[in-house]
Amino acid sequence: MEAYEKLKRLVAEVEEDLRKAEGGNKAAGTRVRQTMQDIKGAAQEIREAILSLRGKGEEGEAKK
Repeated sequence: MEAYEKLKRLVAEVEEDLRKAEGGNKAAGTRVRQTMQDIKGAAQEIREAILSLRGKGEEGEAKK
C-alpha cells in the first residue's frame, strides 16, 4: 500500500529533526510540527483506504 510506505518514510524522516528540537532547535521544532501534520494526513489516507476495502467486502457478502 503506497500510503503506508509514505507514512513509514515520513516517520523515518522526522527522527533527526525531533532530536534537534528536543535540544532546543526552534527551526527543527517547526519542521517536526509540519511533518507531524503530514503524518496525520498519511494516516488518514490509510484509514480511508481500509474503510473502502471493508465496504467493498461487505457489498460482496450482501450479494451472496
